[in-house]
Amino acid sequence: MSRTTGHGGDRATGGRDGGTRGTGRAPGAGRAPGTGGADGGDTLILRAVPAPAPAGTRRTGGDGGGHGEGGTAPLPARRGAARSAPDSMGATRTAVPDRDGATRTAEPDGDAVTRAAVPHGDGPADTTLTLRVVLAPEPGPARPPVPRPRARKTAPHPDGRQGDTLALRLVPAPEPDRSPAVAELAHELADRIAPAVHAYEVAAVLESEGLTGERIRQRYGHPNLFSLAAELYRLVPRTYPEPPVPADPWRPDHVRCALRGALFALPGLAFPLTAPLWEADGRSVPGLVAAALVSWAWGQAVGHRAYLRLATGRREAGRALLTGAPLGAVLASLAALLVAGPGPAALIAVGQSVYLAAAGVLLVLGRERVLLASLGPLAAGAVALPWWDPGPLLRTGLPLLTVAAATGAAGWAVRGTLREPAVPGDVPPGYLGSLPYGLFGLAAGVLVLCAGQDRPYAVVALTLSMGPAEWLLYRFRGLAVRALLASSSARGFTLRCARALGLCLGGYLLPLLPAALLTGTDPGALVALGATLWTALLLQAFGIAWPPALAALAAACGTALAALTGRPPGPLLPVICCTAAAGVLVVLVLRRLGSPAAHA
Repeated sequence: MSRTTGHGGDRATGGRDGGTRGTGRAPGAGRAPGTGGADGGDTLILRAVPAPAPAGTRRTGGDGGGHGEGGTAPLPARRGAARSAPDSMGATRTAVPDRDGATRTAEPDGDAVTRAAVPHGDGPADTTLTLRVVLAPEPGPARPPVPRPRARKTAPHPDGRQGDTLALRLVPAPEPDRSPAVAELAHELADRIAPAVHAYEVAAVLESEGLTGERIRQRYGHPNLFSLAAELYRLVPRTYPEPPVPADPWRPDHVRCALRGALFALPGLAFPLTAPLWEADGRSVPGLVAAALVSWAWGQAVGHRAYLRLATGRREAGRALLTGAPLGAVLASLAALLVAGPGPAALIAVGQSVYLAAAGVLLVLGRERVLLASLGPLAAGAVALPWWDPGPLLRTGLPLLTVAAATGAAGWAVRGTLREPAVPGDVPPGYLGSLPYGLFGLAAGVLVLCAGQDRPYAVVALTLSMGPAEWLLYRFRGLAVRALLASSSARGFTLRCARALGLCLGGYLLPLLPAALLTGTDPGALVALGATLWTALLLQAFGIAWPPALAALAAACGTALAALTGRPPGPLLPVICCTAAAGVLVVLVLRRLGSPAAHA
């Protein structure tokens, strides 16, 4: 392989492997496309043809083509011509006349070559490039001969003579001294040049700065924009900063989630406040349970449909709540009447059903603070029970005041949504899409009521945990989006998603352990129930409704069977059912939500 340099004109130098040195470019020489070397040099194609023997020239042998040991002897010295003389190494010193007629001698670099004579001054220009290649002896032990590259045959010379083609690779000229203005420009634009992956990007930056060709030539000493861009690209080291972390689209509202946990638990204060009014009736508890189950199931289905309509418009969501919430209150009240019959228990069940319907409307429309304010009278009466007996009138009036306040606030909120403009061309979704959510509400109600059959405070712990559960649902979605941005493969994302699931599920279940110990509930049963509920809610948040609904229904059927029959395995059956359901749901979460497509 030849070593090449270039300065001023095109100059090629060869090594000891039989390369070639030459100064000047022969007529008919050109650059071969696509033959650049590894260091980015160009390739100069030179034609070596026999030189005509002028008068006074003596041939020393060879093949007449300028290759091998033979070659062309130097011409007699004349004004304006170059004189060559062989040295002791078999090379030739070439005397090149300067413009003023003086002669300078070009010393060889130790390679056994002959430099072509380039006439200057007023002498006639020779159109023939004559190269003589001589292998210099190497000191030391003998080395195997290095094969010479084959000469490529080319078309005949225009004057009819045949010749060989020699390919010489050229490198750019030495880099000129760097201008202080260029260094200053590189410092100013370093932040914008450093991330560039090509000099063309730097050229775009310079264009955006308004640099003209005249200014580039005068101030920075470069012929054009792309030359300056290439130098700036070399000067500024490459740095590729990480993109800024985007805002979390699922950042939870801490206050709202904590408020919802309190709103789920505070209505339970109505039972100790009104207990003397209905506990004497043996059918009151089944009636209240039936009304609660219908309200939970219906409320879940109506809430899902209302949220779907809320994505279309607030007016559409208000219409769904206006028809769905009152119908759910009526159905729950009828269920209580069918189970408990007329009496104080039925009235309490009616009030419970109306409140749950109104609370669902306020929660969907984001009126948590209004709902908390409506629970004030009920909470005040229940807190005073350890020190004061309010009597039958207040025991009845305070819960009714809470129900009236919640119902009035819900009606006012729905009225406000109906004032919004309707969305043109709206097509409401079908009702079957909300069915699995209603079935899950029914199954969750059965599981919670069975857990509180012997330990009522376990129900309080579960209802209070619904606020942190919602916060962790948002947190999981945020962690999944962050994992999507940080992962470069599907397997890496699945691992990050599994870690996020472990953190969020563990964060929800860990507080249930001390709650179970404080309430005297079996920790295993409470933790298994909590895992089933949270993983089912997580899948529902991603629109996967039927699998969690069926798993929760299966666990609810097993738990209810154990509670109603009291047969072996007794207390272990709810734990087994909930653990199995939770395991199935966790696997489903990893399979369905461990894919990047679920979070795109």
